[in-house]
Amino acid sequence: MSQEKSHNAPPAETPQYAQLEAQEHDEESIPLDTKIAQFELDLDHDASPSSPRIKVSAAAIIPVWIVLSSTVIIYNNRVYNTLDFRYPVFLVTWHLSFAAIGTRVLQRTTHLLDGTKDVHMSKSMFMRSILPIGVLFSGSLILSNTAYLYLSISYIQMLKAFTPVAILLISWLSRIQEPSRKLVMIVCMISTGVALTSHGELHFHLTGFLIQAAAVGFEASRLVMIQILLHGLKMDPLVSLHYYAPVCAAINLLVLPFTEGLEPFYAIGAGKIGWGVLLSNAAVAFLLNVAAVFLVGAGSGLVLTLAGVFKDILLITGSVLFFGGSITPMQIFGYSVALCGLVLFKTSGGK
Repeated sequence: MSQEKSHNAPPAETPQYAQLEAQEHDEESIPLDTKIAQFELDLDHDASPSSPRIKVSAAAIIPVWIVLSSTVIIYNNRVYNTLDFRYPVFLVTWHLSFAAIGTRVLQRTTHLLDGTKDVHMSKSMFMRSILPIGVLFSGSLILSNTAYLYLSISYIQMLKAFTPVAILLISWLSRIQEPSRKLVMIVCMISTGVALTSHGELHFHLTGFLIQAAAVGFEASRLVMIQILLHGLKMDPLVSLHYYAPVCAAINLLVLPFTEGLEPFYAIGAGKIGWGVLLSNAAVAFLLNVAAVFLVGAGSGLVLTLAGVFKDILLITGSVLFFGGSITPMQIFGYSVALCGLVLFKTSGGK
């Protein structure tokens, strides 16, 4: 799945995009790509009154989050490429439908979604804020999952390092943030690093690259739109999932007939993939969002950023050691440059 949330600062102030950390989902906001994607948890860290009352130490929850986030990405990749169930629109829709039901069950049986009581959802807010952000969210999830049909796990993680750059560029173009010399330097640093990783990619696929680039653009646009449309509205990852999952699932259902049609259902009927795999895959993605609720209150923004960086490094290393992936020295150097830019972006406060 690891993205939807808002900061409490009004839009006239400098947006704190450096605090966008990790709802990957992998993209990495709701689950699928990570969906807790790596730039949203910090956004909630300062504005999460609805986080659970049970406090979990960072030392306890960060390893759990890293394992779940990595598992979602690896599991999805296995479904697409090992089991040859190459239907990302269907899988994203299935995950979101599972999440929509799961959040409503948790709302009635636990206190994890008490934050919904602080959100006064009107028809006007839904049409002006939730729906357009949901459209971008659906696009981000579908595209980021489709990229796994063409690109390796390690290369996709490297490309995701470009997300802060996309956020800054969109912020500058929309005039909600002014560029500074330091931010321009960071943009150049991350861009150079990502360019080097692409140049060093042994199995470069132009279609996959363009799809992942579009996914980054959709995700960055979504995060900027959250800052503009939902300022002052505080939602933790699970509350956001409660509102966005059914919207995105409905949007995806409209897309499904024009992309994959009935083929996923034929594949399931033919036994290409079992319901046990589908249920466990969606359950792991959903647990990732539950872990995110505890993570946002467990550490500082920098700690969460570093945890996300560590997770990506582990994922890239694991894909090489255990799944036969390949990376080149140029990619290692380029990704190191991009990560240094990412850490500078975080420590600068996005200014």
